[in-house]
Amino acid sequence: MARDTYAYRHVAVESREIGGAVEIRPVPGQAFSPGLAVQCSRRLADVERYPLGSRFLLFAKLTDRLGGTPYLYAWHGDADVPMTPADVKKFLGEFRRGRI
Repeated sequence: MARDTYAYRHVAVESREIGGAVEIRPVPGQAFSPGLAVQCSRRLADVERYPLGSRFLLFAKLTDRLGGTPYLYAWHGDADVPMTPADVKKFLGEFRRGRI
């Protein structure tokens, strides 16, 4: 089944250590809460590949599995798109200008 591209949107995320594990969460300042879980490629949480606190741009959608807790889902086969602090600032600035 093909992905419904209209359900997906760009989201800036970062790696954080939560409860002793590295997890990916949205960067504050977007439509999604920084506490929202993100399901994506495990490569992004690999501290040997990307240091803790690395930020990425994902193409993700908000979903829930059979009525469970909502989370962001990004396909694991998408390319890794690391973001510099300047990239994140620019992305969040464009997001704020585009809000209604």
